[in-house]
Amino acid sequence: MLTELKREAYEANLLLPRHGLINLTFGNASALDRAKGIFAIKPSGVDYTALQPKDMVLVDLDGKIVEGKLRPSSDTPTHRRLYLGFKTVGGIVHTHSSHATAFAQAGRPVPIFGTTHADYFYGEIPVTRKMTAAEIGNGAYEWETGNVILERFAKLDPLDCPAVLVNRHAPFTWGQTVAKAVEVAVAAECCAHMALMSLQLEPRLRAIEPALLNKHFKRKHGPGAYYGQKK
Repeated sequence: MLTELKREAYEANLLLPRHGLINLTFGNASALDRAKGIFAIKPSGVDYTALQPKDMVLVDLDGKIVEGKLRPSSDTPTHRRLYLGFKTVGGIVHTHSSHATAFAQAGRPVPIFGTTHADYFYGEIPVTRKMTAAEIGNGAYEWETGNVILERFAKLDPLDCPAVLVNRHAPFTWGQTVAKAVEVAVAAECCAHMALMSLQLEPRLRAIEPALLNKHFKRKHGPGAYYGQKK
């Protein structure tokens, strides 16, 4: 099962540059086996073209390396913090995709203007507050990054809005599987790009009407969903 977990994480990581979400070695993906309390994550700084399934590092939810000769991603504590805080999540992706990162750097959420956005997110893609100097410099920066994300989601369902922009940093996305987290990362970048173009065309554009948001989100999510094929 852990070999399969490493394969899932490996394949998810390869999809990030394939979808244009990654430059250089920025970003990572992880997959969690919640029953075992272990997740597989990309090793730090390894080029995607050189990556192999055996390179994935296994880490438990206490932060201990279970298996792997390479150092895990520097963002591992953020992934671990989110897995501990979001009990329904089984995969996490972090990218520096251009348009979503532009909104993050500006400290602005991605506004919801249309149905494409509503198919994936039940509202805007939120942005965290800025991290304090103490949170940045206390020696646990990546863990504190996870804390500010959880703080932002205190009143939000992480599966209703499976993405966040870390202020001055970049997006994180998640899902019940790591494959879903990759899909959401693609959607988040797409929505950020379209939002930016929409604002260029109409700077005073307002958010989508609630009835249209509800229709598009709920036809894909929840007990009344009818989009796609029956499982």
